[in-house]
Amino acid sequence: MSISITFPDGAVRQYESGVSALDIAKGISEGLARNVLAAKVNGVVVDANRTITADATLQLLTWNDDEGKKTFWHSSAHLLAEALEALYPGVKFGIGPPIDKGFYYDIDFGDQKFGAEDFDKLEAKMNELAKANSSFIRSEVSKADAISYFTEKADPYKLELINDLNDGEITFYQQGNFTDLCRGPHIPNTGFVKAIKVLNTAGAYWRGSEKNKQLTRIYAITFPKRAELDEYLLMLEEAKKRDHRKLGKELEIFTFDDDVGPGLPLWLPNGGAMIEILENFAKKTEREAGYERVKTPHIAKESMYLKSGHLPYYKESMFPPMEMDGDTYYLKAMNCPHHHKIFGALPRSYKELPLRLAEYGTCYRYEQSGELFGLMRVRSLQMNDAHIYCTEEQFEQEFRAVNDLYARYFKVFGIDKYVMRFSTHDPAKLGEKYINNPELWLKTEDMVRKVLINSNIPYVEVADEAAFYGPKIDIQVWSAIGKEFTLATNQVDFAQAERFDLYYINEKSEKERPLIIHRAPLSTHERFIGFLLEHYAGNFPTWLAPKQVAILPISDKYLDYAKDVCNFLKKCDIRAFIDERAEKAGKKIRDAEIAKIPYMLIVGEKEAGSGEVSVRRHGGEDLGAMKQEAFAEHIKKETEI
Repeated sequence: MSISITFPDGAVRQYESGVSALDIAKGISEGLARNVLAAKVNGVVVDANRTITADATLQLLTWNDDEGKKTFWHSSAHLLAEALEALYPGVKFGIGPPIDKGFYYDIDFGDQKFGAEDFDKLEAKMNELAKANSSFIRSEVSKADAISYFTEKADPYKLELINDLNDGEITFYQQGNFTDLCRGPHIPNTGFVKAIKVLNTAGAYWRGSEKNKQLTRIYAITFPKRAELDEYLLMLEEAKKRDHRKLGKELEIFTFDDDVGPGLPLWLPNGGAMIEILENFAKKTEREAGYERVKTPHIAKESMYLKSGHLPYYKESMFPPMEMDGDTYYLKAMNCPHHHKIFGALPRSYKELPLRLAEYGTCYRYEQSGELFGLMRVRSLQMNDAHIYCTEEQFEQEFRAVNDLYARYFKVFGIDKYVMRFSTHDPAKLGEKYINNPELWLKTEDMVRKVLINSNIPYVEVADEAAFYGPKIDIQVWSAIGKEFTLATNQVDFAQAERFDLYYINEKSEKERPLIIHRAPLSTHERFIGFLLEHYAGNFPTWLAPKQVAILPISDKYLDYAKDVCNFLKKCDIRAFIDERAEKAGKKIRDAEIAKIPYMLIVGEKEAGSGEVSVRRHGGEDLGAMKQEAFAEHIKKETEI
């Protein structure tokens, strides 16, 4: 029987029923077949050698596809498990999924020891097994047979997983001498794996519960080419140098203190300067775009968060309540309801819309201690927040203007790669995870989709990740070394106007609900400065550097002249300081280089006599002697944004 296969480009070809994606790839070219890792059939990722028996859409997945990489790393996790079982007989296996970069497997070693000193041995065994070119063989297994198999292996973790499954849902995969409970899919054989690196280990409670046994989580990564592993390891080394926690300490940007509490950063003067620079930049940009600034308190009554709907959905992320004067209060976890109260505080006319209310508001989130991570996951955060209240006719222009604002910011900060992650709802979870208004969900999602398409903005659509009150866009950006961050958000809120009884008087003198856009282009100070530290490796552009100029007198005799220079630069709004230490000039220069100060001005007898400064850029470039005024003009031109 003949079946029709539709390819991503729309082409349709006829094949015999029972053909596999791998067979189809071979029919196109042997070179393609050698690179096919899996296939997407009717939108579902499956083994490349699974047979296709009816008309279907088909996408051949290679290393260049995210789903191809995930399949490759999932199969590599099985390869790691096979090596461990060979080296450590009797080990028990938890789960082994792919992750963003590589994979892990949770292992119960029992009384056997495993540590970093065993990584080389494990890698060698994995390489040996990979070269065997063992096929990944899928088989459907009854629940009784699955229980029997893992009872014989005395593996309590797999047995627990099987207990949650029914007949018809259980499959095994075997490669070489190793068999695992797994839904798949997998690559055709182990020979695709050409480069392997075991990265590190960590403790992980079985199924994430502290009530369960702690297993050993082994992280690793694999590649189809050795050169790609070498490139990845170089990137890892560079990432270590750029770690914002390391740089934040070295450059005196922020600190944490046990007496203050975990996840509550203290901003040192350099960090405080960066916050002021970013806020001034954002406020100027927003003022030019028609935003008005507001300020809201750090706490509010429970009744407001119940009205907004935030409390039922976000209670686990909010700090415990406080009882005062017979009322219950919460620390502010989001600015939204406060801004809605400001909109509703005055009568509004359609002539006022769009109304754009902006605030760098401090919020508090009760992140779990295990999830805290430097500035990237904190409990106190200062958010570049704003809410736009507009008519339906104004929505496309306003939503697009926010996206254009993102593009402008990305250009200023040298962010070349980004993508909009468009998150929609799951109709099956209305009333549970999402506001129960199916018509408004579809309407607002279509509105956002239309803006993205009309703007030619790169985006991916992801189901079941929307905010509870409407669709949203999360912006994924990549730093200078290709590290991915979720940085900003642009959300539609169709629920709050009704909940807070917000309205404006339209042209017909009738009440009408505004649409609400919630946006945060520069994320929070915490996350954004953490990103900037890693993006620039601490070598901030001059306009953003907390200290722009280090004035280095070669001896105390020229300290008065150095002070004259410093005072002049400060009057020009240039962030300068004097290194007054009794150190040699070479030592002062080296220390300024380590501190990544953009400019160093050396002053001595010659400079004091001529009213000049000897200018040196961070990195060693000597710009020669300049008059103070000429140098100030040079800085001013460089810091224009």
